[in-house]
Amino acid sequence: MAATPPVPEAARPALPAAAYADRLVASLAAAGVADLIVCPGSRSQAIALAAARSAREGTLALHVRIDERSAAFLALGLARESGAPAAIVVTSGTALANLHPAMLEAHHSDVPLIAITADRPAELQGVRANQTARQPGIFGDAARIVRDVGADALHDPEGDAVAAVRAALGWRDEAHTEPGPVQLNIAFREPLSGGEPAQARPVDPVGRPPMPTATLRPAPATVVIAGADAGPAAVDLAEAIGAPLIAEPTSGARFGRVLVPHGRDVIAQLGEAVRRVVVLGHPTLSRAVTGLIRRPDVEVVVIGRAGQDNVRGTGATTVLTGRIEVEPAERDADDIGRAWIERWVAAGRALAAEHDAEKAPDSQLSRSAYAKAELAEGRAAITRRELVTQVWDRTWPHDRLVVAASRLIRELDAFAGPKAVTARANRGLAGIDGTVSTASGIAIVHRRTGEPGLTRLLIGDLALLHDAGGLHVPPGEERPPLQIIVGNDRGGSLFDLLEVAGSAAPDDFSRVLRTPHEVDLEHLAAAYGWPYERVRDRAGLRRALSQARPGIIEAVLEGEADAQQL
Repeated sequence: MAATPPVPEAARPALPAAAYADRLVASLAAAGVADLIVCPGSRSQAIALAAARSAREGTLALHVRIDERSAAFLALGLARESGAPAAIVVTSGTALANLHPAMLEAHHSDVPLIAITADRPAELQGVRANQTARQPGIFGDAARIVRDVGADALHDPEGDAVAAVRAALGWRDEAHTEPGPVQLNIAFREPLSGGEPAQARPVDPVGRPPMPTATLRPAPATVVIAGADAGPAAVDLAEAIGAPLIAEPTSGARFGRVLVPHGRDVIAQLGEAVRRVVVLGHPTLSRAVTGLIRRPDVEVVVIGRAGQDNVRGTGATTVLTGRIEVEPAERDADDIGRAWIERWVAAGRALAAEHDAEKAPDSQLSRSAYAKAELAEGRAAITRRELVTQVWDRTWPHDRLVVAASRLIRELDAFAGPKAVTARANRGLAGIDGTVSTASGIAIVHRRTGEPGLTRLLIGDLALLHDAGGLHVPPGEERPPLQIIVGNDRGGSLFDLLEVAGSAAPDDFSRVLRTPHEVDLEHLAAAYGWPYERVRDRAGLRRALSQARPGIIEAVLEGEADAQQL
């Protein structure tokens, strides 16, 4: 008896929306998606209901949010901390446009994020139907792949799920590239839900693709730059090639024997002698670093993905992808490298000693005078430097520190000392979008691991207000164990550092750039159900930070206390 020939896919009937959604969600979980975020919507209801069933069965963690932009950044934080793809489900129309900021950040930061965008069927396209737009490819080059599944092609939810997870983790035609965001666009016809639950076919977990290997040779006059997300590998590489290390606070590499304290200031002293820069991560905080990378007489070696477009020099630039092997150095080169490192490290330590001397009371004072000086210091207004160093000093390797893209991260870069802190930031595009939500996702995953420690968010007032919706956690949803420290100077003081502050008319500058506000953060915290404390002096700040518990700490910054008559 002859075998029955397979039915062509085009001739197979499409699965009902509910059955496809059940199998899709189950396959995403089996392939490696641990977290799924749902925003309410009609066209996406089948996937939302399937996710709720999976969460009850314990196969994945479900998070519900009403604002798609905040929800997408929550997904970004979950994926950034876990390393596993997080998926977010939204309905059609403007809903998915709200995902764009997080998709851009995920693209530039190489974070695995799956946007599952429900769509209208073909017969409703181009006829001005409600909540209908041209959705496939809406994220442009930010999406690693776009998988567009039409309403007549709901045949293989398992294959669609695996393809999305593979692309998010960096698989490309059996080769390796960096993780990133993908779009899975699915068109549904009515009925949009209902029917018996459907069982998915077995799906194997998807792992990371194998990493290629590249070789780096030591060379004289080399400096290693560790930008955001560089990781401890930057420390190992700098030590292996015999080069001083300049590390941003969110690099995860601000420690070790070759670290240069106050690195950006040391570049101003010694940078002319540099002939090669090796870059890991995404350096964005210092003009001194950017200027060094862009010097035409400096060779730039980027450790990252091919096609990386954010860390290129104007001279010779080489991109090395994958695991880096270092060629052994000759004995003479080793001696030269040690002398080169010592020169940089000594210059940094001298600057650190100067800064420490500025902070401490005069040790030659009498006991009573010293006590009075310390008391006066505790009553002093909170400066940005005091805020960032206090937060840094009270954060330990088992904690997580998230830093917003505001003036405070630049202060942290200037003054944070050597310490193996796991610090995160959205530095892919360095926007203030979604910072509260990103930190919430990081805090949730950090608690899930069972590790001790607290997740702290250091944020400016405008960045907090920009994502105030991220403070909302619907009833019954997991509340993030997050301590939010807000440096409040009632406006965008970062612009005070730019040239425009000295060239624009003062009133115009204040209105359109500094954008002052009069929001009462205590009332904002109360509206969203967050514990709250306001601190006005340095002693109050130290006391508040010593209590490792979730909530919002508003630190009134120097100059604002007088304005509020505090």
